[in-house]
Amino acid sequence: MYRYDPVDRLIVEERVAQFRDQTRRYLAGQIDEDAFKPLRLQNGLYIQRYAPMLRVAIPYGVLSSDQLRRLAHIARRYDRGYGHFTTRQNIQFNWVKVEEVPDILAELAEVSMHAIQTSGSCVRNVTTDPFAGAAPDEIVDPRPYCEIMRQWSTLHPEFAHLPRKFKVAFNGAREDRAATPVHDLAFDLYRDDAGEVRLVVKVGGGQGRTPRLASIIKRDLHWSELLNYSEAVLRTYNKLGRRDNIFKARIKIQVEALGAEAFAREVDDEWEHLRGGANTLTPDALERVAKHFVDPPLQALGTPSGSLPVGAHFRAWKQRNVTPHRHRDYASITISLKREGIAPGDATAEEMDFIAALADRYSFGEIRVSYHQNLIFPHVARAQLGALFAELDARGLARANISLASDIICCPGGDFCSLANAKSIPLSVEIAAKLAPIEDELGPIAINVSGCINACAHHHVGHIGVLGVEKAGEDWYQVLVGGRPDGAGALAVLTGKAVREGEVPAIVDFLARHYLAVRADGESFIAAVGRLGADAFKHAVEAERAA
Repeated sequence: MYRYDPVDRLIVEERVAQFRDQTRRYLAGQIDEDAFKPLRLQNGLYIQRYAPMLRVAIPYGVLSSDQLRRLAHIARRYDRGYGHFTTRQNIQFNWVKVEEVPDILAELAEVSMHAIQTSGSCVRNVTTDPFAGAAPDEIVDPRPYCEIMRQWSTLHPEFAHLPRKFKVAFNGAREDRAATPVHDLAFDLYRDDAGEVRLVVKVGGGQGRTPRLASIIKRDLHWSELLNYSEAVLRTYNKLGRRDNIFKARIKIQVEALGAEAFAREVDDEWEHLRGGANTLTPDALERVAKHFVDPPLQALGTPSGSLPVGAHFRAWKQRNVTPHRHRDYASITISLKREGIAPGDATAEEMDFIAALADRYSFGEIRVSYHQNLIFPHVARAQLGALFAELDARGLARANISLASDIICCPGGDFCSLANAKSIPLSVEIAAKLAPIEDELGPIAINVSGCINACAHHHVGHIGVLGVEKAGEDWYQVLVGGRPDGAGALAVLTGKAVREGEVPAIVDFLARHYLAVRADGESFIAAVGRLGADAFKHAVEAERAA
């Protein structure tokens, strides 16, 4: 995994010192609230409903065990003993104190971490497949390209004040596990007939008030032009992006207004001046970064420690939480952070310390954060699966529910976020409980619950999505069906008008049971929706509610 070089360290340490001085002056009354806001946002500091929140970047979702231990320490020392992992492969601390944030940033810098550009109108944390480098269907390892994008975009002076936030993702596998269709800028990496890496470029995806799927504007970009072409896209957006209306400022609005072909021509005009220029990547430049992503010594297999566990729980865990690896003697393991009575994506400081220790013993000291708000060990010897399961199970971390109904993606909602219209965490618990009797029969299904239109839980691309809205001071919700964030990309459709919280679990349960009644043999929920159409499920809900 990537380690900071002297340049990285200097940049981050200088930024910490800068923000420490800005915070001191703000607390002394020398900087007012309006002037401090953009400064704190570009250092990941929000003011939420009850307390400040700090969002820490985990570039492309890769963590070392030492970094996870430091996050545990921060949770214990500066927060209330836990952290919240997000869909953008970040971690959030929801109860920090403004005056202590510079100290937190200094501690992060010691382990090559920061919170730079985790908020604000800038290029945000770059995300990718959490199984990158391990997945058997991988065509190109996307991590070096993610890191190149991170280095180039961090504190880029031309793109530090864009019309709105800008999210970038890379996918290098046959199955899209990076949700590229709903990103402002996204890349699918592939190899041409000559074996050269090329990129399919997508722009204009996003959710929120006006959800849109990204459009392909180029299909054969050579890898050496990654930064030149990205700069052309960002310059085009900077030039055309609306700054008079925050709700119409995302790049998706410009792409839709012009049309994808016309937008692509605008980008090509910019690219003409940049192509082959100073930012053109060379094999040496790529190798400089790629060498940090050397495979661990997978030939050094572990040996079984005692007899394998027996019983239904271990079998279910192997089926749901163990993912095939490109090396036949290894597997990738997902640790579910969707537990009964605990907010989805939350992990305590003690759990983070424990998982870090397990990573050292079983996964070469490496952890990944997934889009689904879970943690992953990318490289575990199959001979050690039983021992790892036993240790996880002893700490209540072996729930076998990955991709099932209780593996719900959920934002902090009205329990924390000042932007939320409704609570999302309690509703997620209610939905999971309602579906528990049929969870195994349902099989893979993605349920996403957002507390407001900003769609931090990606409800627009959930197989079943739930959106919190506020009516006369009460929590109400809209239920959607048919979304998917993968390469097939689809936006969910509303099943009807907003309903009170108590009605939502019943509607979700009806959608699930309707699927069980109409599915073909071996057909997943989203495949059935694709075959019959989302409107068929919508009409079924309408008929049920009218009965």
